[in-house]
Amino acid sequence: MSAPTYIINGSFNHHITPLDRGFSYGDGVFRTMKMRGGLPLNWPLHYQKLVADCAAIGIVCPSAELLMRDFEQLFTLQDADKQAENVAKIVITRGEGERGYQPPAVTSPTRVVIKTSLPQYLAMYDEAGVTLTLCQTRLSAQGKLAGVKHLNRLENVLARMEWRDEAIFDGLLLDQHHHVIECTMSNVFMRVGNTLFTPDLSQCGVAGVTRQCVLNVAHVLNLKPEITTFTFEDVLKADEVMICNSLFGCYQVTRMLDQTWPMQSMARSFKQLLAEQSVNA
Repeated sequence: MSAPTYIINGSFNHHITPLDRGFSYGDGVFRTMKMRGGLPLNWPLHYQKLVADCAAIGIVCPSAELLMRDFEQLFTLQDADKQAENVAKIVITRGEGERGYQPPAVTSPTRVVIKTSLPQYLAMYDEAGVTLTLCQTRLSAQGKLAGVKHLNRLENVLARMEWRDEAIFDGLLLDQHHHVIECTMSNVFMRVGNTLFTPDLSQCGVAGVTRQCVLNVAHVLNLKPEITTFTFEDVLKADEVMICNSLFGCYQVTRMLDQTWPMQSMARSFKQLLAEQSVNA
């Protein structure tokens, strides 16, 4: 992978100080999205979620026009000419402040846009599915931050440290009540008959854009979406299990611990459907 390139507050020469509250306290939010031809896919949905997440913690979100100018500077004409696929990560922090948890009365948010190459997901994942492990790390409840993609991701870091087996694609995360919430880098769905279940994220977890897209189009595949609580044991009894995020789309889970599922069509159908509906900014 090529070295990341980034722009801070609209400048390649700007820097972040140790006084930035994102650095000191994780006081901020972020979004990760696929870029194609120098433009973000599903930008209206990503920006809508960015605004909502900023509002949840009381940060003024930069305008869409300002972020689009950052994209224009960061993603070159070469990216556009070749219709290259890259990754953009947007980080918004509350900005600088003095020592102490209480934020200043007035702050100037820091915005960072980072460009990286798209991970090389193996083609076999579409054909053979992926393997999950069950993480021992449990997610804590905090209703005020539920669904928000905030910068405090130490639980995910600890969970991801639990395995080094390259055959494992992701790890399933439960909450303190043993309810399934998400994976370390993706949202999760299970199909039972014609019902498509995904976890209730009202107390913890990240509500991803691709998760919302799947819920929006489930009816096209004659599936009834339902947001609810369920356990790991429920997942093991499901007809199909699927994970998703904005970079790889949708993958079927074919193995988790000792449980296996035959390769089926749901994940590939959703991936194709979402690809057809995704649009550049």
